[in-house]
Amino acid sequence: MRNELGNGAPETPTERTRRRWNRMAQGYDRRGDRAERWLIGDTRAWLCGQATGRTLEVAVGTGRNLDFYRDEVALTGLDLSTEMLTVARRRATALDLRVDLKEGDSQALPFNDGDFDTVVCTLALCTIPNQRAAVNEMHRVLRPEGRLLLVDHVEYTRVPLRWVERLRAAPRTRPLDLVRENGFTVDHHDRLALGLVDRVVARR
Repeated sequence: MRNELGNGAPETPTERTRRRWNRMAQGYDRRGDRAERWLIGDTRAWLCGQATGRTLEVAVGTGRNLDFYRDEVALTGLDLSTEMLTVARRRATALDLRVDLKEGDSQALPFNDGDFDTVVCTLALCTIPNQRAAVNEMHRVLRPEGRLLLVDHVEYTRVPLRWVERLRAAPRTRPLDLVRENGFTVDHHDRLALGLVDRVVARR
């Protein structure tokens, strides 16, 4: 696959991910609601309700979590996709919310060390080409004792979804393991949806 700039260079995994989410943005919220409710129930509200202080939502997408944050949270949302951010801005306006929405790469967050009290990531880690780099960046931008609030599905281990895993450019690691490997202390962990999903509260 050649990149969208037409300069002949191969498209990187990050560019491919951006293109995919730009394409899906307008119809994204109409897809998968019933399956998500089965997978994670009220987890979005449960996690976001625990955010405090300066909060970064990594891969904010269309802003599906915006209504779950408490008023006193100073929220920054980051996403790779300009089109997803366009939808998120419309949602923030409709909710009359003040939120700083930025375009950026979760694998190289454009923030200083210790900038945030809380980092939130919901059902997005699985879409990031280098998940280990993304979790390491979440750790970096959190202040000491800052909290990570994360939910995502584990790597697929059963046929036919196991075949999908083999097609990935980089092997995927279970979210709980990534959190621990990157220096977080896990305070709370649940396995949801018959073990398909990790829900994690951890601190730096």
